[in-house]
Amino acid sequence: MLFNSYAFIFLFLPVVLAGYFWLGRRSNLAPVVWLAAASLAFYSVSNWQFVALLLASIAFNYLIGYLLIAAKLAPAARFAVLAAGVAGDLVVLGIFKYAGFFAANLNALFATHFVVNILLPVGISFYTFTQIAFLVDAYRGNVARYALPHYALFVTYFPHLIAGPILHHKDMIPQFEREEAKHPDGHLILCGLIIFAIGLFKKTCLADGIQPLVSLAFGPNTPTFDQAWIGALAYTFQLYFDFSGYSDMAIGMSLMFGIFLPLNFNSPYKATSIIDFWRRWHMTLSQFLRDYLYIPLGGNRHGSLLRYTNLMVTMLLGGLWHGAAWTFVVWGALHGAYLCVNHAWSNFGPKIAPRLEGIANVAAFILTFLCVVIAWVFFRADSMTSALSVLSKMADPASIALGRGEIVYAAFIAIYAAIAWFAPNTQEIMGYDHKNRKVGENLEGKRLRPLYLYAAAAVLAFGILGIQQHSEFIYFRF
Repeated sequence: MLFNSYAFIFLFLPVVLAGYFWLGRRSNLAPVVWLAAASLAFYSVSNWQFVALLLASIAFNYLIGYLLIAAKLAPAARFAVLAAGVAGDLVVLGIFKYAGFFAANLNALFATHFVVNILLPVGISFYTFTQIAFLVDAYRGNVARYALPHYALFVTYFPHLIAGPILHHKDMIPQFEREEAKHPDGHLILCGLIIFAIGLFKKTCLADGIQPLVSLAFGPNTPTFDQAWIGALAYTFQLYFDFSGYSDMAIGMSLMFGIFLPLNFNSPYKATSIIDFWRRWHMTLSQFLRDYLYIPLGGNRHGSLLRYTNLMVTMLLGGLWHGAAWTFVVWGALHGAYLCVNHAWSNFGPKIAPRLEGIANVAAFILTFLCVVIAWVFFRADSMTSALSVLSKMADPASIALGRGEIVYAAFIAIYAAIAWFAPNTQEIMGYDHKNRKVGENLEGKRLRPLYLYAAAAVLAFGILGIQQHSEFIYFRF
């Protein structure tokens, strides 16, 4: 089921909200069970064949977590349990996500004819990483013992299940346990509706609106210089507003239930370095890779050489996490190289004179954005050949068309760029503070401005009118 569908907006979400708050008057546990069951129903609409896999994953990881938390095991036995749990998760992820990729590469290397056609379960990357973090924290002694319904809801919670954010047990399960969250809060519902409306508008009007231009670079025809740049930039902003829209919608609908989700997107194209970019883009994935891969590998504790090696390994695996293709591996490798250069410049580069800081920041902003655009070409392309072809055209100004259509398209791109670079983001507009559980304080009580309501209603109306027959979020495929 899609967030940007009439069935979800006008049927599923209202029914689940009504049932959640109705049960909240009668019990503290029943709303949790209801929301977990609703999340499974949400998942089963388009992935019914993988519900059993999701339930098996929950049962397996809850059992491993129980052994790590409650069982009095020797240190060696605890490590063996953790290894078994993480290995089990990775084996399942590997079979469903990477078996075909592995077989294709074997066929290319050894002229074999392995045929592997396994359907990828939607959301498997997200709920697998969420549970691996839970197991590692349980091993470290940082997890309290949780009831199975709360753990099941933590994994299946439908606002995050399909495309993130990657949730953390310490943040989410205590919120599910709170009795106050199970009673309707008019302020949170209103703020959630406004944030949801903004996200829906980003998806259906902005992201879907620019999608046709992407084919100028990645379509069947060979692009000219300007068409290649227009297509690459169109995908850059399509992905931006698509992912930002999903993140807003997830936060908005979760607020209606009284639950604060972590920020996952914070105007990444305003970044002035690749380090800054990764603090703003897919923030929960960045935190996961840092806490459960980069730091355990040694982080920056063993000298510069190993630090850069750890960065490259982390980003290569981060790229492969996004998809089973060499294009994603190259995308990860590029960002790994970018980060190494960025850290080396920070440590060994010349100091910028104060009077030149403004110019340096502008130059850093432009360079960062161009590096991100180049990497997105590999992220979007169907093959390495396609990616290199697009990049070769982007580097060949001799093959320019610059017709009336290209001029209009370039102006269209400029509007998107202005929104991404200069407009306030959703959390700035709404004052969303996940850590302190605050939102919309400027809208509260008598200070509620009708202008906000009118603007939100207009944005919601345009978002609903922009709904297409079937327009998935790009991150669904990861």
